[in-house]
Amino acid sequence: MSAVPPPRPLDHLVLAARDLEAQAAFYRRLGFTVGARNRHPWGTENHVVQLEGGFLELISTGPAFMRPAEVDPHVYSFPQFIADYLAQREGLAMLALASADARADAAQFRALGIGDYEPFHFERRGKAADGRDVHVAFTLAYARSRLIEAAGFFTCQQHNPDNFWSPAFQRHANGARRLKSAVMIADGPSDHAEFLSHFTRQREMLATSMGLEIDVGGGGRVEVLTPVAFQFHFGAQALAAAGQGALGFETAATQTRFAAFRIAVADLAAAEALLAGAGLRHERRDGQIVVAAADAFGVALSFEPA
Repeated sequence: MSAVPPPRPLDHLVLAARDLEAQAAFYRRLGFTVGARNRHPWGTENHVVQLEGGFLELISTGPAFMRPAEVDPHVYSFPQFIADYLAQREGLAMLALASADARADAAQFRALGIGDYEPFHFERRGKAADGRDVHVAFTLAYARSRLIEAAGFFTCQQHNPDNFWSPAFQRHANGARRLKSAVMIADGPSDHAEFLSHFTRQREMLATSMGLEIDVGGGGRVEVLTPVAFQFHFGAQALAAAGQGALGFETAATQTRFAAFRIAVADLAAAEALLAGAGLRHERRDGQIVVAAADAFGVALSFEPA
């Protein structure tokens, strides 16, 4: 009998903003160590915030960005998705899970009917903690749910992890340790159970009247909450992003989206003191500190005990 493969753990969150430098400055004020600005071959640009075993990717379109002239239905266009997302909103645009073999993931997604896309490989230069130029490379496998238009999903295989990960980049003034959860909002959380089970490779999940909770290992999880449950956990202002109401979407497919994420910190009181000292609005709720989406480039952010 073959062993059941483990769930795919959280790798990183893609946080899209129209003004990348303003977003990076905000995350520095939050107490994160923000990496150097990087440029992708297709014209998007990013900053990386490393955590233990996962990271935040702050991203935007850069001056060199160009929309693809033609779209191959078997090639998922990452830059096109980011550009289209930013045309509608800012926030947590995409969820990436870690992969040991992105090509195998792509084949599995095809077999399961959740993504008929070719694996996407790219390389770029990066900066080590000591300022040296380093070479990093990734292969991505994309998945897609027909019920979710406003969120992207892919797995990420790193080919030069020693050039990417650095303990120096994982030390943060706010005491951030790791990425705990990516949180979606949906009117019918159970509608997304099958897709998320296939994508995460986790067959078991906790289902309640408030939504779904999927343990993906390593202390990480994916949550899908009803609007009422989301506001219970994160507050009435958590969804109030610039230019959109709390639930101002036309269809269920566009309303269903990532709306928050949770970060584990070493000392919650120290993290709160840092936010207060930086003059950043925040709310203490049920043993967590919440920064509303309107203040955080379209996505609510929760600091919680490690």
